[in-house]
Amino acid sequence: MDSVYKTDENFAADVAALLAPLPTPQLQEYFNKLITSRRCNGIEVKNNGTIGKGVYANSEFDEDELILKDEILVGIQHSSNKVDCLVCSFCFRFIGSIEKQIGRKLYFKNLGVSGCCDDDSSEEDECVKYNGNEEQCGGSSSSHNTLPEGVVSSLMNGEMALPHTDKFPLPSPLSCPGGCQEAFYCSESCAEADWESSHSLLCTGERSESISREALGEFIKHANDTNDIFLLAAKAIAFTILRYRKLKAEHVDKKAKQSEPKQSLLLEAWKPVSIGYKRRWWDCIALPDDVDPTDEGAFRMQIKNLACTSLELLKIAIFDKECEALFSLEIYGNIIGMFELNNLDLVVASPVEDYFLYIDDLPDAEKEETEEITRPFLDALGDEYSDCCQGTAFFPLQSCMNHSCCPNAKAFKREEDRDGQAVIIALRRISKNEEVTISYIDEELPYKERQALLADYGFSCKCSKCLEDSSSI
Repeated sequence: MDSVYKTDENFAADVAALLAPLPTPQLQEYFNKLITSRRCNGIEVKNNGTIGKGVYANSEFDEDELILKDEILVGIQHSSNKVDCLVCSFCFRFIGSIEKQIGRKLYFKNLGVSGCCDDDSSEEDECVKYNGNEEQCGGSSSSHNTLPEGVVSSLMNGEMALPHTDKFPLPSPLSCPGGCQEAFYCSESCAEADWESSHSLLCTGERSESISREALGEFIKHANDTNDIFLLAAKAIAFTILRYRKLKAEHVDKKAKQSEPKQSLLLEAWKPVSIGYKRRWWDCIALPDDVDPTDEGAFRMQIKNLACTSLELLKIAIFDKECEALFSLEIYGNIIGMFELNNLDLVVASPVEDYFLYIDDLPDAEKEETEEITRPFLDALGDEYSDCCQGTAFFPLQSCMNHSCCPNAKAFKREEDRDGQAVIIALRRISKNEEVTISYIDEELPYKERQALLADYGFSCKCSKCLEDSSSI
């Protein structure tokens, strides 16, 4: 841990510069470009002197109207969920085929391995809904009928076709260009984008650009054994390093009279990460219910030490001397804290669920004939047939939306939303110049419980609902 603490000491000024708020003109310019690229010109990000930045309507929105589709800056599928769902490692669309999705799920289930929604999300995370229902993503089946190994293998290998799966085509999986056999993609463009943005440094394959694939493997194992949010933090650091290298290459021009200072290049590379509200992870993480308040100090130190161990492993794996400030514990803690405070659950509905619902809606005679083939597979899957892709991600524009216990918008996946983008729709009519707000918690909770949960985000809510509730106490 000494090398991590030395980085904090030796690069204190660089770390402070990275964590300093962007000047308002730069911040405004960045968000204006982002809004243009997202083609969501009905909103703008503005600074409010009281509560900081927020998202405001540039035009009126009707109830249920789409406000924003926001692309992921960095996101991950939860490690345990990879057993249940095969998705693109960049856009998180389901890939393969219905047969492959069913086959691999049954293969792992027969081995006694099941992810089944085992993630690190807390109950106060922003609730993502799909088609009007809270995503339950399937439940655990207490028992299931095991199918012969040969049948399962035939499904996985594409040697068996189930009826009507042609109605649910999925992109063929493409392997990682680095050869890691851990990342798969829906297209060449997604594979290339992921490689250029972060995966080239975090790939464990033969063509990885990491310093030590062995150390990288140890870092990944540590994250999977403790908290996979470290994998997301590693993506943010790798993303910044690769942006820095690209910016540096662009400035190393033989015709240029002088090159750009390294610090200014690093600040520019860091800009997409800098815009998120940050606090150190060990300071802002909610105290678990099973930790006594008298042990809070020890708990927060334990979390800090856990982050320090993770950073040490990552530093050995992908260290870049010119970006050394990124490997300070202060930066690492603030990156993870940013995710803790801003991330949205990444949820993509399963086409396997759609397939079985389609079978269930067939005319009686055709349904009976089809279910003679499909019923054994549904029985073998049990309640887990509907497991969705689950993860966590940082969305630049969505993260600017402030909280209200009586919000006018919500995160909501429509039938056509089949990738990892954040989708925000209006809960009611929103007037021009009105702030767009979402709820960070369950707004139906009693006043005191809401305030206690929101304290972990670092503020006390003073929305109209809270003001009314507080006056009646």
